[in-house]
Amino acid sequence: MSPQSVLAALTTGLRSGAIEVVDLTSPLSSSTPVIQLPSEFGQTAVFELEEISRYDNRGPAWYWNNFRSGEHTGTHFDAPNHWVTGKDLTDVASVPAGRLIAPAAVLDFSAEVEADPDFLVEVEHVKAWEAENGPLPEGGWLLVRTGWDARSHAQEPFLNADASGPHTPGLSPECARWVAEESPVIGLGVETVGTDAGQAPSFDPAFPCHSYLMGSDKYGLTQLQNLSALPPTGAVIIAGPLPIVTGSGAPARVLALVERS
Repeated sequence: MSPQSVLAALTTGLRSGAIEVVDLTSPLSSSTPVIQLPSEFGQTAVFELEEISRYDNRGPAWYWNNFRSGEHTGTHFDAPNHWVTGKDLTDVASVPAGRLIAPAAVLDFSAEVEADPDFLVEVEHVKAWEAENGPLPEGGWLLVRTGWDARSHAQEPFLNADASGPHTPGLSPECARWVAEESPVIGLGVETVGTDAGQAPSFDPAFPCHSYLMGSDKYGLTQLQNLSALPPTGAVIIAGPLPIVTGSGAPARVLALVERS
């Protein structure tokens, strides 16, 4: 098929419903949960709108706002320069556009996480998934479904913290290293506030997903929703971060294309 006929087939599938667009993005507002670091570190900003005008004397026919937000607030894209291991690598504005559209493998650990919020994905879990579903997609995303998006309505249940720190699922250090250095994917997508598990500050290395992925010129997608609507294989992810020059990441609208029979 020619490139034109391929695109025509895509648009026909979208119009007919044979291809469904699933929104994986958390709505962005002042109540969107944000990560909390120890008090000695700088903190990210919550999302805020500042009204410029709303059909009034400041602008009689238009409504618009300024907004303030951290780069890593809400559903967002982590660029390699977000972490010290990738400090000389790509900023978010320099991520090749062709990498923003890629296939996805969806690994479902929601049952395990319901039993243990500190559940960690190990390499053998990924290998077991591959034995059933085939290899991870070359140049694609590894998306980890945990059911954590059900908690995204409020800060406290989403961070799930106590005196020992947050308790949220993620990858073990060895699995993070394997995904970054040995797997064919370009990045990791999760439903939690960041790509690392809540207890990752105590891991070796600390925050291994950030350390290994960013250092390997790979990416992160966080605070995803609706992964339950995706099949284990076959979905195509469209990730659209704001192209902030020198930025370490950006809020993103993340969509999935899914074929429906």
